[in-house]
Amino acid sequence: MPGQKENYFVYADPAKCLGCKSCELACGLEHAKADLFAAVLAGLPVQPRNRVVEAAGIRTPIQCRQCEEAPCALVCPSGAISREEGMIWLDKRLCFGCKSCVMVCPFGAIQVRDEGKAMKCDLCVDSPAEISASQCACIRACPTKAISLVDSEELRQKLMAARVGEIAQARAVDKPPAV
Repeated sequence: MPGQKENYFVYADPAKCLGCKSCELACGLEHAKADLFAAVLAGLPVQPRNRVVEAAGIRTPIQCRQCEEAPCALVCPSGAISREEGMIWLDKRLCFGCKSCVMVCPFGAIQVRDEGKAMKCDLCVDSPAEISASQCACIRACPTKAISLVDSEELRQKLMAARVGEIAQARAVDKPPAV
């Protein structure tokens, strides 16, 4: 949609990931609204919205990438998945568990669990105004700082500044010395 902010997303650097699953546990506890001991004592379901996968010796957490043209939102027949100011939202009240979103997610980041409703990363917030790295339980829990929150516009500005710097440096090298 024109004029909307580009989506934030969580990036995980596989070179730094230990595969310790601290991010999974933190995510599950954040959504259970309990600490580990309280969750165990109360028998609360600890269901993370991310999961650590390993392939060819590389470990990395997988979670919703908050796609700009989110295929999950396009196929959701109930309208439970929508895009709002920098995020793809899932309204579990509208979800009836058809799994269409699971089938089209290119990252395998949406799951349907025990309660029969879709689950995906919600950046640990209830509104777009709250989005920040300090809100994301997985980012706070990662011991190697392999996980970070990316603001697409901020990333684009950094990349442009780096390119301008490279061009300026190349120009300075090509310029003959003043006499």
